[in-house]
Amino acid sequence: MKKDLVINAGSSTLKWKLFSIPDETIIATGLIDRINLPNSVFTVKRPQHDPYKAVKPSITYDLAVTMLLSFLKDHGLVKHLREITGIGHRVVAGGEHFKDSVLIDDEVLAEIHNLAEYAPLHNPVQARYIEIFKQLLPDVRQVAVFDTSLYADMPKVNCLYPIPYEYYTDLGIRKYGAHGTSHRYVANRAADLLKKDLSDLKMITCHLGSGSSITAFNQGRVIDTSMGFTPLGGVMMATRSGDLDPSLVGFLAEKLGISVNEVIDILNQKSGLLGISQLSPDQRDLEDAENSNPQAKLALEMFINRVVRFIGSYVAELGGLDALIFTAGCGENGIAMRERIMEQLTYFGINADVERNNVRGKEQQINQVTDAVQVLVVPTNEELMIARDIQRILR
Repeated sequence: MKKDLVINAGSSTLKWKLFSIPDETIIATGLIDRINLPNSVFTVKRPQHDPYKAVKPSITYDLAVTMLLSFLKDHGLVKHLREITGIGHRVVAGGEHFKDSVLIDDEVLAEIHNLAEYAPLHNPVQARYIEIFKQLLPDVRQVAVFDTSLYADMPKVNCLYPIPYEYYTDLGIRKYGAHGTSHRYVANRAADLLKKDLSDLKMITCHLGSGSSITAFNQGRVIDTSMGFTPLGGVMMATRSGDLDPSLVGFLAEKLGISVNEVIDILNQKSGLLGISQLSPDQRDLEDAENSNPQAKLALEMFINRVVRFIGSYVAELGGLDALIFTAGCGENGIAMRERIMEQLTYFGINADVERNNVRGKEQQINQVTDAVQVLVVPTNEELMIARDIQRILR
């Protein structure tokens, strides 16, 4: 049996899934948390097995991969490591260089390193894991799946900023977007559920979670997305501000007596729902508190306002709408949030169905079936998308 390994690496975490191929069954899924920090944790979940957990004083990048491969072999998930026929890596920044997933060779690896300035917390770490797997499994081919590739050919009218054009040609400054693998999966899955070709649909996908982004598809092609040069742009998020007047950066730096980088850190880590509510970045906490806490209520209303703004502007760009899709943590589970967003979209012909919307993490239409626009919940599955890209690129 052939098996593919999907790797989703962050700065201090390593998420992975092992798939059997071609049936796409998940054999095991795991998380290594607190990498390079004290009390690192290695956990694994398998069907029909109790969860496995091990705590180590500190797990390095190299040790994380060694522990992962040893676990697969020692617990019989693979009889031999050569059963692993492909490894797929989520890579955040592909710039304009990578317009699709790609087989990794030395040239590709070097370019991932070169693109680190666009994702300094992610690309270097993801490149390091590619190198480690290459050392330990030299005969296994690896595939890079880029968050940004979905947006590489986005129309210039939408992806460029109104600043001197040479900043785009010389420095590569443009809107790159994020969550591309998630948006790609849910858009295609939604088309399947609607029994239509994606090329026949005007669709908006809303990836709403701790990080949130909204993407517009016209006849299968992305025409716009909310996140910008970095994931800080776009809608208000859990701790990120989203779009604001760029003059505020210099103003705050001067008034607070801090550096521009420190202001950017505030906009990334201390703003959004957390900044407005001064209570929590978690929408569930704010919903519990909003009846007695005006700032919690305001934070939620601002989030809804920003989401509705982007949806409305994209409907105008698309010249209509066939389907609106919710996905990710809040999108899949935020029953009240989805309903409140739909209530502000009735002029598009969207009418929430309270009974249908009472669903978490399940594929389902959540508005009235007679509506002209169909609103669906589609749980995202980035790992499955990566596994399929391994198959497509390698085989």
